[in-house]
Amino acid sequence: MKKQYKSIFLISALAVLTSLVQARQIDPVLDDIYEGVEIKMPKVQLPSFPDRAVSIADFGAKGDGMVKNTEAFAKAIDEVVQAGGGRVIVPRGIWLTGPITLKSNTNLHLEDGALVLFSRDFDDYPLVKTSFEGLNTVRCISPINALEAENIAITGTGVIDGNGDAWRPVKKGKMTAGQWDKLVRSGGVLSDDKKMWFPTAKSKKGYTSSTNFNVPDLISENELASVKDFLRPVMVSLVKCNKVLLDGPTFQNSPAWNIHPLMSENVVIRNLNVRNPWYSQNGDGLDLESCKNALIYNNTFDVGDDAICFKSGKNEDGRDRGMPTENVIVKNNTVYHAHGGFVVGSEMSGGVKNIHVSHCTFIGTDVGLRFKSTRGRGGVVENIHISDIDMINIPTDAIRFNMFYGGNSPVLEEDQDAEDEARNEAIVPVTEETPAFRNIYMKNIRATGSGTAAFFMGLPEKSLENVRLENALLEAKNGITVIDTDGLILKNVQVKAERTSALTVYNSKNVNVSGFTFEENGKTPVRILGKLTNAIQLDKADFSTINEQVSKGNDLPANALKIK
Repeated sequence: MKKQYKSIFLISALAVLTSLVQARQIDPVLDDIYEGVEIKMPKVQLPSFPDRAVSIADFGAKGDGMVKNTEAFAKAIDEVVQAGGGRVIVPRGIWLTGPITLKSNTNLHLEDGALVLFSRDFDDYPLVKTSFEGLNTVRCISPINALEAENIAITGTGVIDGNGDAWRPVKKGKMTAGQWDKLVRSGGVLSDDKKMWFPTAKSKKGYTSSTNFNVPDLISENELASVKDFLRPVMVSLVKCNKVLLDGPTFQNSPAWNIHPLMSENVVIRNLNVRNPWYSQNGDGLDLESCKNALIYNNTFDVGDDAICFKSGKNEDGRDRGMPTENVIVKNNTVYHAHGGFVVGSEMSGGVKNIHVSHCTFIGTDVGLRFKSTRGRGGVVENIHISDIDMINIPTDAIRFNMFYGGNSPVLEEDQDAEDEARNEAIVPVTEETPAFRNIYMKNIRATGSGTAAFFMGLPEKSLENVRLENALLEAKNGITVIDTDGLILKNVQVKAERTSALTVYNSKNVNVSGFTFEENGKTPVRILGKLTNAIQLDKADFSTINEQVSKGNDLPANALKIK
């Protein structure tokens, strides 16, 4: 009898173990991802799948790059879903297809050598209601899309290509003369001033029907079909999904943004190579919008716009949604070309909070750490912890807070004017439309070869609040500028500024500077300016001849500066 019970026990245990092994095709998140995290962060739930797999080739797919396999992908996904979940295998080959809709309990797995290439035929992408750039709008359906799906993944080592060159307008100023001539000879339509190329006449009409480049607001919704080619989709759209994993593949050449999780939770983005041409309009890498409980680690980005960007809706649409991006860890990522390495905004009207960013490297990125917003947004960005960031050859600002963002690229393009984002000193009433940035902590920051060490700027009516920069080495042409900021702490910060003062403070208060070192360059190292400036504290030990190394503006209040 004992032997019988023992056998039953062993068989049961073996069955449980087998079940666990079959369900566990997904590598767990290692504990070190959660180590050193300052925020209260729940463990992110990964998807899991039964050990069941089908190949798209079993449903008639042909990997020759010529036959369209949209139906085969759909049938393979349906087969897996109806059986209770599993993997849809994409083997080696070039698999041309229209849109792919992911459904619950599906893992789209790209084997080595697999290239999923999305069709250039705009008719494959019907118009759908969605959200883009934080606004409720209509766009073409995304090449990869999921709505209210649970337990989904895209894994493997293959490549997903959105054929974005078929969709994107291109500015002449972003190309060499040879590249531009080749593009124009390929077909398409030029803008009236000959400075922008459009793939079709519909695309051009969409551009001329818009005041903000991306959402046609000068025509009615009934007319959107006439500008359909202009309504470029994000490549991967995951809306209201739960337990999402993207692990391993290369995502490249997206029509607009590359990867866009929206209003989703338990999202893991890891081990990806995210690429777009540097000239790609709206060629963001990852836009995490109104999501909670997410991990972003071990990825590489080389894109045409912002790399890792957190958003939560724009203006009234974002405030009505009221869903912040929250509880996110960003670790061990490398960014090459991008407008910003780690970015918050500008569409942050629902808020961004409880974020940890560490151990990232930005190489030649236009801006390293980029925070942007403007009057009208509303929303609160708070409790952001950033540490151990290395940056090199940042052409503009290693750290930038800009509350007058108007859409300009960090490196101005031919059709952009710095005056569009000029600071307006007029104080306007604080309302729900006033953005707030507060409680942002940065430490162990190293940047060499930058244009500007750091730029902190709030609004005259709503200061940038409680920002701390500690243990930083910033080597740049220009030093640190502080405007409309309340509660800035600079501790153990070394600035090597080639052309300007190491630190300039204007119309700010409660600024505490200690352990501040700088190199002499013929300019006054520290300047304190502005009639609204108050409670600025410097450490006498940081200066050899403080009366010569610190200058005060003529309109500075008498007791605004304190030397301890």
